[in-house]
Amino acid sequence: MATATAPAKKQTKQRKAIPKELVYELINGSPVYYKDYEKVLSGQTTAEGIMGSSDLQSWIILTVVEFLILNLDREKYKVLSNEVGYTPKPKTRYSLDIAIVDRSKITKLTGKYLKTPPEVVIEVDTKADLKRFENPMDYFHKKTQDLLNSGVKKVIWIFTKEKKLWVAEKGKKWVITDWDDDIEILQKVKLNLKKLLDEENIKY
Repeated sequence: MATATAPAKKQTKQRKAIPKELVYELINGSPVYYKDYEKVLSGQTTAEGIMGSSDLQSWIILTVVEFLILNLDREKYKVLSNEVGYTPKPKTRYSLDIAIVDRSKITKLTGKYLKTPPEVVIEVDTKADLKRFENPMDYFHKKTQDLLNSGVKKVIWIFTKEKKLWVAEKGKKWVITDWDDDIEILQKVKLNLKKLLDEENIKY
């Protein structure tokens, strides 16, 4: 007499949970991971190995910060850097390379992410993994528009590979230009990135 055999158990492939520390930003509740986060999951590198900036990115950020501190009214504005966390709306959190804030709008330091819109945001490339976006530019458009909608007056992107600047202001045409162009930041303070870097006397 034949005996019934138990049905084979379905083998389900468990998806490996992605650690929170690999989340670079959050857009409408959806995580945006650090570029190359999959290499961390596979053991090819560490989380610290994908979170750092390149020497060029770090140099540009510090050079721009030094320029802004010297040229902006320090009683009116504060220049923040080091991946400032900013929440422009619920379930959304962006990391900002450089944020210029109006001191009068910051009445208390809470130890949490910034909620007051900066006057100007300056970004140098991105650490975001862009594979989830149909077009990588969708990420830059989305982040820029969210920042402007939240009250940021100007967003400036610095792209190191292309040596281009992208300047976006609410209610105005977004402009893509070259590194050697003069870009107004605030208070008629104009930044010429190529000139600044050339003054550093270093190849890039």
